[in-house]
Amino acid sequence: MSVVTGDSYLKSLLQGQSQLSASPLERLNRLRANAVDRVSALRMPTIRDEEWRFTDISPLTKLSFQPIRIVSPLQVSDVEHFYLAESVTRLVFVDGVYAPHLSTQLSDISKDSSVVVSNLSAATSEDLATIEPHLGHHTEFQDNVFAALNTAFLHEGAFIIVPRNISVEMPVHLLFIATQKEVASYPRCLLIAGSGSTVTVLEDYVSLQEETYVTNTVAEIVLADNAIVNHIRIQRDSNQAFHIANCAVSLARASRYQSISVALGARISRYNLNVLLADEGAECTVDGLALISNRQLADTHTCIDHTKPHCTSRQLHKCIVDDAAHAVFNGKIMVRPDAQFTDSSQSNRNLLLTSKARVDTKPQLEIFADDVKCAHGATVGQLDNEEIFYLKSRGLSEITARNLLTYAFGAEIIDRIPIASLKFQLEQTVLEQTQKS
Repeated sequence: MSVVTGDSYLKSLLQGQSQLSASPLERLNRLRANAVDRVSALRMPTIRDEEWRFTDISPLTKLSFQPIRIVSPLQVSDVEHFYLAESVTRLVFVDGVYAPHLSTQLSDISKDSSVVVSNLSAATSEDLATIEPHLGHHTEFQDNVFAALNTAFLHEGAFIIVPRNISVEMPVHLLFIATQKEVASYPRCLLIAGSGSTVTVLEDYVSLQEETYVTNTVAEIVLADNAIVNHIRIQRDSNQAFHIANCAVSLARASRYQSISVALGARISRYNLNVLLADEGAECTVDGLALISNRQLADTHTCIDHTKPHCTSRQLHKCIVDDAAHAVFNGKIMVRPDAQFTDSSQSNRNLLLTSKARVDTKPQLEIFADDVKCAHGATVGQLDNEEIFYLKSRGLSEITARNLLTYAFGAEIIDRIPIASLKFQLEQTVLEQTQKS
């Protein structure tokens, strides 16, 4: 990203940052100050920047929204339809502000096993000692203006600490609810999975009404040796909203990271996922689905970085694009010189439902090691006429056949979600959005 100074728009976004109270975590105070300096030195990306050439975010620069610091008067009855039957631990943030009356962080499982699921501003001194080496360490903001803005406003946020050899049976639900128009929120998530631990985390972005707002989120996920993390990320914001997200994952020896991301909402959304396989035997599976219509734009950028031998990565990203919507996928797999015996594959499959729908896809494979097994590919097309003909020969109408094939295309990703009630919700959403009369 190019660097210039004196961007008045970015300065306007920083209004109110100085009102944040000081944190007992000295690293957090330093992070904020450094982030403010970086925001002042950077500029908003444009389509002239290679990493953003397919994603025009100029409409966002017309919205100088500020965060709020007052908890919304929402009651449980207003939001319980977002709750999951399988989740006994839930942190809820409303317009970026922690809502303790809607959360259930002190669950039996965290009491019995010393698992910590809490709001960052309520962290104990012991928690802070665990958090400090990781917070802001994995998501770089030196050349990323959105990560820098998030860090500049870092005050509250969800953090999860799973101790060594602890298995958390029920999923942890991090629920971010948007309720107000013309508001900017800066959610932050930090997950630290100890050696031999297992946990499933749902990062869930929802809206109660169709309004224009901005969500700028950062997540950092750290896996120690032999840890297993299932990370489900659902973005179902208002179709008038803007959603910018950065996620950084670091895998230690023989750890396993499984990710499923689903993008349904937002006028413009961008998800940057960077996975670092930092030690031998690490494995990751990264699956994604973007289901968009009208004039939505959904951009997914991923980087899977193999740095050590005997690591494995699998990636499948699908896009269903209707009307005049636009999907972007840029997936990079990097195999470093020391990463011998890497086994990696990447696939991007895209379904266009109209002649005006658009997809820009760029799978990348950069290999600097000799003994590896790597493959990647991308397809862009419409529904298969032979498959439609087959279903019609079995008595289905053409419209029903098309609806069924479109639904099946997206359901392949949804089926991989390990939370039954969430999978059912999303299946119904995909079914509704892929039906045409």
